[in-house]
Amino acid sequence: MNKLTVAKFGGTSVADFSAMSRCADIICHDQSIRVVAVSAQSGITNILVRLTQADVSDAERLDLFKQIRDKEQAILSDLNNPESIQVALEHLLVSLEKTANEADIATSERLKDRLLSFGEQMSSLMFAEVLRQRDVHAVNFDIRQIMKTDSAFGHAEPNIELIKQQAQTSMMPELAGSVVVTQGFIGSNDQGETTTLGRGGSDYSAALIAEALEADVLQIWTDVIGIFTTDPRLTQAARPIPEISFDEAAEMATFGAKILHPATLIPAMRRDIRVFVGSSRAPNEGGTWVVNKAKTKPAYRAIALRKDQILLTVKSPQMLHATGFLAKVFGILAEHKISVDLVTTSEISIAVTLDNPSNTTTKAISDAALTALKAFCDVKVEDNLSLVAVIGNHLESSLRENQLWKALEKVNVRMICQGASPHNLCFLTPTAAAPSVVEQLHNALFD
Repeated sequence: MNKLTVAKFGGTSVADFSAMSRCADIICHDQSIRVVAVSAQSGITNILVRLTQADVSDAERLDLFKQIRDKEQAILSDLNNPESIQVALEHLLVSLEKTANEADIATSERLKDRLLSFGEQMSSLMFAEVLRQRDVHAVNFDIRQIMKTDSAFGHAEPNIELIKQQAQTSMMPELAGSVVVTQGFIGSNDQGETTTLGRGGSDYSAALIAEALEADVLQIWTDVIGIFTTDPRLTQAARPIPEISFDEAAEMATFGAKILHPATLIPAMRRDIRVFVGSSRAPNEGGTWVVNKAKTKPAYRAIALRKDQILLTVKSPQMLHATGFLAKVFGILAEHKISVDLVTTSEISIAVTLDNPSNTTTKAISDAALTALKAFCDVKVEDNLSLVAVIGNHLESSLRENQLWKALEKVNVRMICQGASPHNLCFLTPTAAAPSVVEQLHNALFD
């Protein structure tokens, strides 16, 4: 095999039969694409998340089941109802409803992961059939055979070495004669139980597969034409970026640019796999290449926005001139598997930001973690905040020139963080003001 490409299609790209057909066109025109990872169809995961919540009434649950069934049946109808797919789909729908009706679905992370996996399973089932009806030899491959993880349900950690071994043994032999269609987002632990990599984990899954198979290119197909200088919905002045470095793209993904999952680039960077980001709606209109070393290194590359942030502040007079306080705080956060983004400190307090997406099944910080922190310090939790990140190169030089500070003069900043990386400056601002803040900054730095 001269060249191997792994392609990932997001939820909007496989939302219905027409969308899937556009994705099939891309595959048929690129013979190097041998592995396809798909997300759940747009809207399905949100429905599944709702089914895990304790306040869902019986009537609403039935309506949610109907919404899922109607979405899948519409695609099945456009495929002319092939019997084999019809039987397989019905099996998945029955299993989905059975899982959602489990008495402890609202409290069991294990059951939640099992339920959330059905979106990707149905999507890959349908998409493989779309390809087969175009005379492409496609197989629907259960990614749980190779995507081995730990048992941290909801945010499972992949076992890189085991994934590579399993991929080389189980998936690689299929590639010579077939296009392998599989699922993003999901995996399995040592006991064979279904796990998930967290929301947005389909990109990460595809990158892990590309790494394990030693692919040349990873394609991420979504509903926008590449990576922009900022979210085009925030300002009409946003423009596409033809090429960007791994470092810059990683900062963008980490700090809110939803076009890439934050972990996606790590496997690509390890294997130096070129990543292409494009629109499945307009595949001929170009996109963004993410590469090891970009040809240009502008001071300001992009502005990212991440909503749904929590600011956690812990304060104790005991911290003054004391040792071990930071270690104690971060030890508790680590014990409860709480991931921290930004950190600032004063003489007697520490402030950290936590990601708190509204459509997840788990809380950003658990009651148990708060109780442990309150045992030795005062704790304050603030929400309704958004994180704005200016991404670029050698930003410390820009700060010396006062350019960025001037742009921030009229911005209500709750917390600011700079210095750990030459590629970003981040700050918190009230969520209500965040869109206008991004627009102001974009005008000041890019126009």
